Amino acid sequence: MKFLVDENLSAAICDWLKDAGHDSVHVRDRGLEAASDVEILATAAEEGRVLVSADADFSALLAHEHRSFPSLIFFRQQDGRRAEALAALLLDNLDRFAGDLEEGAIVVITDDRIRIRALPLLPPGDG
Repeated sequence: MKFLVDENLSAAICDWLKDAGHDSVHVRDRGLEAASDVEILATAAEEGRVLVSADADFSALLAHEHRSFPSLIFFRQQDGRRAEALAALLLDNLDRFAGDLEEGAIVVITDDRIRIRALPLLPPGDG
């Protein structure tokens, strides 16, 4: 699987993902460290990458624009966790939601659960 790791997460996560056989780059690798969220989403979509972030703004953008891609893995409430722990959490559960990511989804990983929502997200009252 191909990943783009956002600037609010350690670039070390990329190393762990690469070690597990995935194509993973950090936004710095693409010169996007000062880019807008819209630019980062566009890059992930253009390169066919799943965006990995701890920034809730990406979920809002995907919902607002009714986008089906790129997929997003959103680490929520993971403050203080080391890059190795976040990468392990993702890799230990990736088989569970890999198919969803390929179809277009937001995967929210919290301290106590994982939620998967298919893209595009429907506005309130449309489901």
